[in-house]
Parts: sequence; structure tokens; C-alpha cells
Amino acid sequence: MARNKSTGEGLTGWVKWFDAKKGYGFISVENHEDIFVHFSNIEMDGFKKLEIGDFVEFELKNDSNSGKGPEALKVKILAKDRRY
Repeated sequence: MARNKSTGEGLTGWVKWFDAKKGYGFISVENHEDIFVHFSNIEMDGFKKLEIGDFVEFELKNDSNSGKGPEALKVKILAKDRRY
């Protein structure tokens, strides 16, 4: 399972939305703010994109010094569930 860089905790969530043309989107995680995801952090062959409702596993990058919110790293699709 993916690990949180600071705590070693694995994280999973649902893709809230993803714009393939812009190359980014957000993952919804229970009891956590939405997590930013960039296409370059998606682990798959070919054109890297996510779809609304995909269930994903990832590592969390929290860089409080950058002023940016949390970012998903090493994103893997676990299931193509259409939750939304």
C-alpha cells in the first residue's frame, strides 16, 4: 500500500474530478481535505489520466513551506468504480 511520507500511513481515495486537457484534478479522501493530483504523478503506461469515481492509492506529499496544499504522489488506480 502507498505510504504517507511523514507518517507511513497508506492513503486511498476517490477521484473527485480530473481534467485530462489541463493534466490535473483532485482526489477526495474521507476525513481529509481534497488532495491535488498532477498527471505526472499517475503510475500507468500511455496517456496518463484519471476518471471521476476511480478508486486510487497514493502517497501524500505535505509541504507546508511551499504554501501549497497536499499533493498525491505515485498514484495507482485500484478500481474503476463509478461512485460519482
